[in-house]
Amino acid sequence: MHNERKILSYIRHKGSASKSEIAQQLGLSAQAVTVIIKSLEAEELVVRKAPKRGKVGQPIVPFSLNPDGAFGIGLKVGRRSFDLTLVDMTGNVKGTLHENCAYPTVSQLLLFIKKGVEVLTLSLEADHAHRITGIGVAMPYEIWSWAEEAGAPKEVLDEWKSFDFSLKIGSIINLPIYVCNDDTAACSAELSFGNINHFSDFLYIFVGTFIGGGIVINGSLFTGKTGNAGAIGSLPQPSINESGKLVSKQLIMQSSLFILEKMLRDADIDSSVLWRSTDYWGKLGTPLEHWIEQVTDGLAYAALCSLAVFDFEAVIIDGAIPATVRENIVQITREKIKRADTRGLSSTKVVSGSIGPKAQSIGSANLPLLVHFSHDSQHIFSK
Repeated sequence: MHNERKILSYIRHKGSASKSEIAQQLGLSAQAVTVIIKSLEAEELVVRKAPKRGKVGQPIVPFSLNPDGAFGIGLKVGRRSFDLTLVDMTGNVKGTLHENCAYPTVSQLLLFIKKGVEVLTLSLEADHAHRITGIGVAMPYEIWSWAEEAGAPKEVLDEWKSFDFSLKIGSIINLPIYVCNDDTAACSAELSFGNINHFSDFLYIFVGTFIGGGIVINGSLFTGKTGNAGAIGSLPQPSINESGKLVSKQLIMQSSLFILEKMLRDADIDSSVLWRSTDYWGKLGTPLEHWIEQVTDGLAYAALCSLAVFDFEAVIIDGAIPATVRENIVQITREKIKRADTRGLSSTKVVSGSIGPKAQSIGSANLPLLVHFSHDSQHIFSK
């Protein structure tokens, strides 16, 4: 299975590849690759593309992933909503369901997922339903730790402390369950389906209700021993208060969307637009400008801290925000890093993510696909 996973991962990365290219790049024999490709074709996991004719010799036949070869369902538990997403093997969204909530509760979740999975399954052709590989669950790490900031009763969010996703969801949906931090899931979507330059090592940042991140090293998702690697939201940022004392606050308290929500309310501006649409927020004026200034201070600081630990090729920024806002944040963060004292640090590129506001949802649906078909991620997630 190891070589099958290596070949599938390589084809995903390249888009398509011939047997000779696969053998050369992965260090496998031509015979081994031929046998494995034949097996993957029989399982309908890969398909032949049109032959490419060269100047001499036989035409080269490239192979690509079969979009209908496998499917994943993702459940994203957010601080303001639930999302169910069905994706195919190449990351195309085949169906999605969304439900807003003031704050997430266990009872709401169970009702939503039972009905939602049935609806998404029915959207597939009858002979494709058995190709659903599992349900990936993505939720904020220790969601109960920020009840006040989320505007939720503490006793409601405390229910999540003892909630066993595999047991509870598995009792109503007969599919394997894989659980992951929401921003790590978003990072997996960028890694697997992103169309930007393929960086081998990058810090991924997602600006959501609460800011978070993920890490990719050597082209692989890195989650750490507890699954919480890349938790930049908890990064303490030092500052000097009005009394001249050194204090610190977490990045989550400065560079998250709930901070902008509070700024808008304080300015008597309707903040519901933040949750109604991620395409266009309209003109939010000074509060948005001040928020972006805060966010970029935090992102530049987080990026510089990360570069002192590991020389990432890139810092990729995405979020549940309009593309125009994201591009502004990326540009300003890039400029602030350039102005900083970076002596002794390797340079990095600051770029926009390519998945967008649905990265967490698409990433959650990608979890079972990673477990089944990635060459190095099958042991990352709990089942």
